[in-house]
Amino acid sequence: MPYILLCFILVPIIEIYVLVSVGTKIGALNTILAVIVTAVIGTVLLRQQGVQTLAKVQRSMQQGIPPAVELLEAALLLVGGVLLLTPGFITDLLGFSFLIPQSRHFLATRVLKNVVLTARSGRSHSARGPQGKTGGNIIEGEYRQEDESSQDKD
Repeated sequence: MPYILLCFILVPIIEIYVLVSVGTKIGALNTILAVIVTAVIGTVLLRQQGVQTLAKVQRSMQQGIPPAVELLEAALLLVGGVLLLTPGFITDLLGFSFLIPQSRHFLATRVLKNVVLTARSGRSHSARGPQGKTGGNIIEGEYRQEDESSQDKD
């Protein structure tokens, strides 16, 4: 949570600094136009990549494969779109990186691997609580299922 707060404070400050720096070099009007052009280009790319990602999700589902990576890529597209609509060059750069299929796929697979590894490490100790104590309702033992016919013979 502190990292998110830090981002909400630092990112606008950095964006303002970059916008002012670029504005002094190329002029205020050109800077505003550049921000608008990047937003328009980003919107067009977002639509194109969104349609392609939706098609990949549908293909995976038709093949019976869970579309986990594709859905994560769709979420990254959403974040990329939000970043592109946010005025500034740093957020545009990050947003465009989410629109590039190779970088988006790489990031999605990395996140998914981390989630799976975290889930697996949590499951390996499922019978024990946070401090290694066993839960109160765990009963260990063996069982044998008997047929009704074997009970009738007794």
